[in-house]
Amino acid sequence: MTTTTYSVAGMTCGHCVSAVTEELSRLDGVSSVNVDLNAGGVSAVTVTSAGPLPAAQVTAAVDEAGYTLEQPAS
Repeated sequence: MTTTTYSVAGMTCGHCVSAVTEELSRLDGVSSVNVDLNAGGVSAVTVTSAGPLPAAQVTAAVDEAGYTLEQPAS
């Protein structure tokens, strides 16, 4: 298992959290997504997956949800 925390900008509410969680959960191997919402700022999004996720896939999923992926926090 791999756990990575990403920084996502632009989320402001529970709907935002749901959108990002839904898109990231669709990626192959993802078992859980946990969002620590920082409304109007940069939120920490922790993704647990079977193995490391390709950065391009994570970026595309966050972009599809309508938000901006910053560099990984860890």
